[in-house]
Formats: sequence, structure tokens, C-alpha cells
Amino acid sequence: MAERTDSESRKLLGRLRDALAEDTAGQERLDRITHLIATSMGSEVCSIYLFRDEETLELCATEGLNADSVHKTRLRVGEGLVGQVARTSRIVNSDDAPAEKGFRYMPETGEEIYSSFCGVPIQRLGDNLGVLVVQSKEARNFSADEVYALEVVAMVLAEMTELGAFVGEGAAMTALHQQAVVFKGGSAQEGAAEGHVWLHEPRVVITNLVADDPETELSRLSDAVEELRVGVDKMLAGAARGDKEQLEVLEAYRMFANSKGWMKRMEQDISRGLSAEAAVEKEQSTARARMEQVTDAYLRERLHDLDDLSNRLLRILTGQGAQTGADLPADPILIARNIGPGELLEYGRSLRGIVLEEGSVGSHAAIVARALAIPLVIHADRITTEALNGDHILVDGDQGQVHLRPDDNVVSAFRDKIAMAADAQERYASIRDKPAKSRDGITIALHMNAGLMADLPSLPSSGAEGVGLFRTELQFLVRNTMPKRTELAQQYSNVIKAAQGKRVVFRTLDIGSDKVLPYMAREDEPNPALGWRAVRVALDKPGVMRMQLQALLRAANGRPLTVMFPFIAQHDEYRAARAEMDKALERERILGHPLPSDLQVGAMLETPSLAFAPQTFFEEVDFLSIGGNDLKQFFFAADRENERVRRRYDTLNVSFLTFLEGIVNRCLSTNTPLSFCGEDAGRPIEAVCLAAMGLRHLSMRPASIGPVKSLMRRVNLNEVRQVISDAREAGDQTVRPAVMEYLRSSS
Repeated sequence: MAERTDSESRKLLGRLRDALAEDTAGQERLDRITHLIATSMGSEVCSIYLFRDEETLELCATEGLNADSVHKTRLRVGEGLVGQVARTSRIVNSDDAPAEKGFRYMPETGEEIYSSFCGVPIQRLGDNLGVLVVQSKEARNFSADEVYALEVVAMVLAEMTELGAFVGEGAAMTALHQQAVVFKGGSAQEGAAEGHVWLHEPRVVITNLVADDPETELSRLSDAVEELRVGVDKMLAGAARGDKEQLEVLEAYRMFANSKGWMKRMEQDISRGLSAEAAVEKEQSTARARMEQVTDAYLRERLHDLDDLSNRLLRILTGQGAQTGADLPADPILIARNIGPGELLEYGRSLRGIVLEEGSVGSHAAIVARALAIPLVIHADRITTEALNGDHILVDGDQGQVHLRPDDNVVSAFRDKIAMAADAQERYASIRDKPAKSRDGITIALHMNAGLMADLPSLPSSGAEGVGLFRTELQFLVRNTMPKRTELAQQYSNVIKAAQGKRVVFRTLDIGSDKVLPYMAREDEPNPALGWRAVRVALDKPGVMRMQLQALLRAANGRPLTVMFPFIAQHDEYRAARAEMDKALERERILGHPLPSDLQVGAMLETPSLAFAPQTFFEEVDFLSIGGNDLKQFFFAADRENERVRRRYDTLNVSFLTFLEGIVNRCLSTNTPLSFCGEDAGRPIEAVCLAAMGLRHLSMRPASIGPVKSLMRRVNLNEVRQVISDAREAGDQTVRPAVMEYLRSSS
């Protein structure tokens, strides 16, 4: 029976291939296909429904139903049995369709005489394109072999729909990858950019879906899987001393590569008429569909591994590597599922923007994007399957929106926005060398954040007075091995030279949480943001900190040096870290190396606990820098990686400003220099309020200095402070409305 079914399946696929090869219009092709399927399946009805928009299916072709209903019958996702298949990506197979829960009778189709129903999703790589339906008068369940054959056919239909084989009149038969699409994601780096798509991992294109010689295809699959297994084994051998998470992923790869079930399913697909490539993609589509339904994080990751492994296997079978021969456009917008910091740095400043399906605001990619001042949007779901190399694209990093293949009206409005930003930057250039001095005579020192040598050219052009935060972890994150002390010393020396005498505050290695070194074992923690990170790692594993401190001292080479320790939560942690610096100083003195002419050692205040440290802490520390991003998330107990909660708490909340005011007053009582570093320092309204609360040093990304300075020079900070005080006394939860009204009335 199975042999006969395999043969019938191959015959059907062969007929489909011939029908698709005919030089006919899209509608005619679809009509021909529904006739072929109905005839081969021995059913009176075969219908194809395609999506006309995200929520609506349209009957595009039918054999057996009323021909007048084609392009007129429409269903919402979830509506009727067809809508259920579309919503769940699961097969519905019933011998009594009218009795099924959710059944909806469409009188214009004339389907009331058909009892049996089998609906199969038409999907490619987890992306639903429509539903394939067969119906018959006889009350029967379609057999497992028949359902399997329909799945195979649906897969071919999906691939051909993707390739534009069914283009015709109406929204449901519009060519894919040509319509304007808007993706709403999250903002990880502000800014706006226009350009053309460059896919980090180009999609594998399969053109030989159907094969006549199963034995040849089975041999091709076997050879490709063996090559894949050898490759995975080599990766495992090379990562034998790597971190735990990397080894777990590679072990999952090896498990799937050696899975007999995975191999057997692909072999069955080939025996029914698919090519080796099509069989792999069919399994990949199944995995993607499951991924959409699974809520368990571990299972989703394993399905993600299988998806990635399928891509590797497809590249082996097709010979289509990452290098397609296409040239990088002059204005590339990088599109990727995710990307590492090293890979991103290889692209460098050639990129106009970056759009990721995954990522986080604190990820390595986001850190590099900020360092390079490249707009970055994250969580743009499905963009890698929709975008094609060369597509026109607009990236709005301010709003977290991406416009793919935008229409002329959107392009015009977007270009106006970019032009306005450019005009503003020209205005800011005119005050670049002027102080950020308010109308009532208060001067605020504006510094820039940096993490790469590439940032330092921005120092003179931005108008910054120095580098308030130099993130040293990027030199560790972009490598596969621990950097050597001599390498770090040279890099830090280059930074000091590039600053041309302006102050640079070096933050020691801040790893853990979302910043994990590829060559260090990852700790399995339920809440990494509150776990083993930053100075906690350094004090437990002091070897790396000692090496870095020695590199910093040697980089100074007798010049002034400023160093601060991250994530200090209590006085004893600062004392222990400062003791390591004293040991490093003594070692350098004994070795005869020049010591810094002036050494300032400070701490980042990122936890509320440190604001209540003993008075002796504020007397001992040379300076403090408020790490606004972490401090705010801990103050409000709102994870800054969680879009649902991070945006509901305002920096200008009265309780948070009052808390900051308390820190300012403690530092004033001990004459401890204090600065504020973080995204909020670079937002003009927030910056003005921080200055009004007594903060006199702000550190931000270079592009924010102009806007902040411009507003700072136009306001009276004592008046702003009074507005804040009045709002607080009035019982307002946030001072933002009151401050905004003041700024409008005083402009």
C-alpha cells in the first residue's frame, strides 16, 4: 500500500511540476492544480485559499465548488474550519465537517453537499501563506497516507507561491516580496536611516522541488548529512574548552544531525517525489511551525537549533553559501535574525542601519551599534523571511519601526524627518565649542560614552568635554580568546592619546547578565541581571581584573588615569576593588614602570543600596557615576529588556527624581564629584531635569550632546527646579507634563 502511495505521490508531484512549468497565467495555473489534486486524491473538491492580508483568507481557486465564489469568498483567520487551519497551522481532518466545532457554512460556494473535509496549511519556514482543502460527499476520514501526500503538495505550493508562480489579479494573488510592509519592533539605538537591504544570511532558494530519481536524491541527502555531521564534530572538538552554553548548542546540533527520526522523515519525503532540498525544507517548515506553538523556552531553543541545522544542510546541498556574489549596496541596511559583535564590527561604519529579529537593548550588538552610532531596531519579527537583498528600506530607530518597500508618501515624510535632523545637527555645530550654560548661569559638563577607538573621532566634533564612560568589555567580547595584557595596554594607550588631553573614565570589565564572554563558562542563573556580574565576577576571579588594571596603569605611562568599578552594591566591594588597584600600583612601582601623574578611582552607583552606604564610603571614593539604565530598572523593579514593563516607568517620576536628589545631597555633603551616565542623560528634557536636581556632569552618546546643549542653553534651571518642586507638592506622579508646559511657554 505504501509503495503504491509513494508512486501515486510521485506521479502527482510530477504532474504539478509540469503544470507549473507551463507558460500560463497565475490563475490558470491554480485552476489546473486544483483539478490535478482533486483527480489524484479521488475527491470531488479541491480548493486553495491564500492570504489577502494578515487576517483574511480568500478562495483563489477551486475544483468542485461554485466557480462564481472564487475571489468572492473570504474568511477571517480562525473563522470556520479553513480559518482554524490558518490560525493554528494544524491539519483538520473530519468525516463530518458540519458537525465540527467552529464550522461555518458559506452558501455561495455550494459546499453543503460535502461531508468530508481535510485542510492542510500552505506554509514555508513557519510563514503561513494559505490553506489547501479537499472535500468529498462520502463521509470518511482521509487516510494518513493521503494527508501526508497533501502536506507534500502544500509544501510545493508554498514554495511556488513564494517564487511568484501564482501572481494574478486581486490582493491575495499579488506577488510576494513586492508589497509595502511595516514592522514594529523595539528601539535599541536611536536615529533614522534610509537604504537598501543587505541580508546577513541570504535565503537559500530552491528551484528543484520535485525529483524523478529517488535513489539519486537519497544518496545526495546521505552525503550532505554526513558532511554536516563531520562539520558539527569539528566544531565540537574546537569548542571543547568553550563555555557551557556553546557546548550545549553544539551537542544539540550533533543530536539532531544523528537523529534517525529526522533522517527517516526526510527519506520518506524523497520517496514520495521531493528533491533532497525540498525534503529538508519541509522538515524545517514543520519545525518553524512548532516553534510558533511552543511556549517552553527550552523546547523553543531546541527547535531553533534544528532550524539552524537545516539551514546548514540546505547550504551544503545547494552550494549556496553566505557569499552569493551580490555586491554590498552603497547604503546597506543590515537584516539578520541575530548577529555577534565581531561580525558587526567587520561591517563597521559602512552600515546605515541594522534590523534584527531577536536581540535586546543591552546585547553585544546593541553596544556596538551605539558605539558606531548606527540606528538599530530589534524584535522585527519575520523580517528575514520577508526582505530581499536590494529592497528599499527605512529604519526609524527612534520609534522602533521599519518600513520595507515603502510607498512614496512614507518615503517623502521620512526624508523630511531625516532632513530636519540634519538641519538640527548643523545648528548644533554652531554651539559645539560653547559651554552648556543655562540662562541663570549654571554650567553643565557634557561628556560622551564610548567603547571603541572608532568613537574617539567624535570627541572633538561632538563638543564633549571628555569621555565620561569608556566601556572596556568590547575588547573582550569581540574575541574568541582572552586578550593579552600588552594588547590591552596598547589599546588603552591609543584611547588616551586620541582623547588629546581630555579626561577618559575607563570602566573596568562589566561582564555577566547579557554580556557573556565567549571563552568563559556561562553560569546558569534564573535572573542574570541580579546575579554574578561586573565587580562580583572580578572579585571572585581577580586574575582578569589584576591584568586589566596593570594594562591601564601601563597605558597611562605617567599621564593622568581615571578608573571606575561597575555595579558596586556596598562599601566593602569598593574597598576590595580599590585594594586590587593598590596592589597593582605597588607591583608597577617595584617593576620600575612609571605611575600615573594623577589617579582617580571611582564607582558606578547602579543599585539603590549604594545610595544608603555609610558616610565613609562617600568620603573614600574619588568620584561617583550614576548608572542610570541599571539604577532605574532596579528602582522600579522593571526589567529594561522587557518591553511590557520598561516603558511604563518614567525617569521624571517624582519618586525617582527625589531619590536622585538624595544622592546629590549626600555627595555635596562630602564634596564627592558626581555624574549621571545613561540613555536618559542624552534626552534633552530628562537632561534638563537632572541638571535642575543638582547633577552637574552628564555622559551620553556623542550624537546627543548637541540637542542637550541646545536646550540647556535656553532654560533657567532654577525655574525648572521650581516647576519640579510645585509638581511634587501637587502630588503629581511625574513632572513631565509640568516641565513640558514650562518649556512651551518659555520658548
